Amino acid sequence: MATTKLKLLEEWNTLHKNGPFPLKLLYQTKLEGERIMPKKKDRYNDVAKEIQRLIQETKTAGEGFRAYGSAWSMNNIASHKDRMHYNGFMNISMPIHAGDCHPDNVYNPDNLFLFECGNTIKEISETLAENGKSLKTTGASNGQTIAGCISTGVHGAGVDVGSVQDYVVGLNLIIGPNQEDIVYLEPESKPALSDAFIQTLNARVIRDDDLFYAALVGLGGFGFIHGVVIEAEPVFLIKRYVKKIKKSSAFELAKTMDFKNSTFVIPEETDANGKGNRPFHYKIFINQYSNETDCVVELMYKKPFQEPYPDPFPVIKESLYRDLIYLFVKLAENLPKSIPWLVKRLRKTILPVVNEETTGMLKEIFWDAPYQGPAFACSFGINHKDSEKAMNLLGKLTRDEGPIPGIFALRFVKQTKATLGFTKFPVTCMIEIDGVLWKKTRKIISLEEYSRLMIKALQANNIPFTIHWGKNSDWEFSGLVNHMYNDNAEKWKTQREKLLSPEMQDLFSNKFLKTIGLA
Repeated sequence: MATTKLKLLEEWNTLHKNGPFPLKLLYQTKLEGERIMPKKKDRYNDVAKEIQRLIQETKTAGEGFRAYGSAWSMNNIASHKDRMHYNGFMNISMPIHAGDCHPDNVYNPDNLFLFECGNTIKEISETLAENGKSLKTTGASNGQTIAGCISTGVHGAGVDVGSVQDYVVGLNLIIGPNQEDIVYLEPESKPALSDAFIQTLNARVIRDDDLFYAALVGLGGFGFIHGVVIEAEPVFLIKRYVKKIKKSSAFELAKTMDFKNSTFVIPEETDANGKGNRPFHYKIFINQYSNETDCVVELMYKKPFQEPYPDPFPVIKESLYRDLIYLFVKLAENLPKSIPWLVKRLRKTILPVVNEETTGMLKEIFWDAPYQGPAFACSFGINHKDSEKAMNLLGKLTRDEGPIPGIFALRFVKQTKATLGFTKFPVTCMIEIDGVLWKKTRKIISLEEYSRLMIKALQANNIPFTIHWGKNSDWEFSGLVNHMYNDNAEKWKTQREKLLSPEMQDLFSNKFLKTIGLA
């Protein structure tokens, strides 16, 4: 049988020290050993019963329950003042076979895999690579769990790919302590797994498009995500370039996404007519304290997999430009710790000159996070056509109201179908400012005040926006979620009420959901 350790605590914190937040009890569940229970599916089903026991225990105590994985989010979305469950030991993976698929399945069964909630992106990537497969996209690093990624909408810069949740085809949820409370959810319009296979998970099937897309970015509020079925793809290589170009060219690309007719061309990445190829990934780095007319951009292009290829790690390990927080820390490490002095120096220091080129698999390019100390990250989703206007606005605000110890980057992501996915625009520009945490002083405003000013600035200038669910913000801002999502916020709540009993809605709610008006 799966076993659970209990830890009595007073507080819990995120990886980047954005708390602490109050907590009474922490659960840590481990699977039964392979020697005692050799079959993966038996261990998978066995631990589901243990999770249900913990949910019943929590219900009996009249308390709340929240699951978390890598504690990567930079707010209290994963926390609960009563009871929390650490998922990191629950990391079974299973390939899906043709005989497991629904008669109307349109996916290639070879690309379908079931991953348990505690699998990290790194673990998943290694498992897929062993099978000649790859994830379609990831975030900037690989430490998050799959359940955490989809719950908060983790994205990369996949121009034509989307976010992590956008290649999920099914969800295995535990929504209560009773036998019928293990469910498998997938869209009715695109079923993947057969009823017979779903029954082997001791789950009842629910095929419902509206419910699936609401639960897809569920913010931890749709029950315990036990398993995630994803569609992978054959392994591929990425050619990564880091270049310095005119800001005007960078923002013209941001506005049009027309790489074919751009004045900026990478000679190696052109078609037969010398026109620019469309990249897999496009990112702009902006030092808002510099008046330079140039900026640094990162572009990546998909290539067929072939061996041998140069070892990417010597470049990746030394690259400043693969993690925005790391970039800021490296720029700042030789400067005094005084934030105003640091910013004064940054006004005279553009981002380092680079001309990097690297080739590697997705799992190699988006590798381990180099910085895990105290950090903040604010991230707004904007229609890509508004990207330059919004960046100029937020950059000016940061200079006028700061100094703020961080710098900006812009990433571009394909639209999601998830009801509360923040990449909701046809092409979403994610404008993010990352840096080191600071304390409010007489000369420096607080992170909460800064977050509030950014929201007000975008509203005042009629720029529609969303906010990354896992990042820092003034989440208490009045009417914020309804302003960002309009009717979709009510649709999300309606679908949650359809799935969960009133008791379980309360049990799986937390302060974050109540603050934003979704519980």
